[in-house]
Amino acid sequence: MVGEICSERARVGVQRGNSMAIKRKVTVDGESFEVELEKIEDAWKVSIDGSQFEVQVGQERGSPKRESRSRNSSSRSGNISSPIPGKVVSIHVSVGDQVEEGAVLLILEAMKMQNEVQAPISGTVAELNCETGDSIEANSPLVVIMPEG
Repeated sequence: MVGEICSERARVGVQRGNSMAIKRKVTVDGESFEVELEKIEDAWKVSIDGSQFEVQVGQERGSPKRESRSRNSSSRSGNISSPIPGKVVSIHVSVGDQVEEGAVLLILEAMKMQNEVQAPISGTVAELNCETGDSIEANSPLVVIMPEG
């Protein structure tokens, strides 16, 4: 069984006693489901279409180690996601535009602060996944840049 969590623009919280359940859309073997997730101690209670399951998430050898990010632009991705939840105030690029590393792609407003989202690499804007005025969650895909070369 192969599963993935789809990108959703809205997160819904449901208060249950002292815990908080969230609703998410997931795809399993090509079929989409809306599920409700609730953290219970070291497991998750998952509700799908009235059926409930308990999912254990274990770690065999301690916490996974994060790979250090290299400052070499050839190893960085052109997939830019939102670092924080917020609202897209302005977009400074279009699909097909050439951009240099560090160029401001868009402005994201969060808690009345405007944050510049910059290009991590030089290249061509291949996808623009947001519009001015969109409210977005953290880690939402915003822009894809195809590297030069």
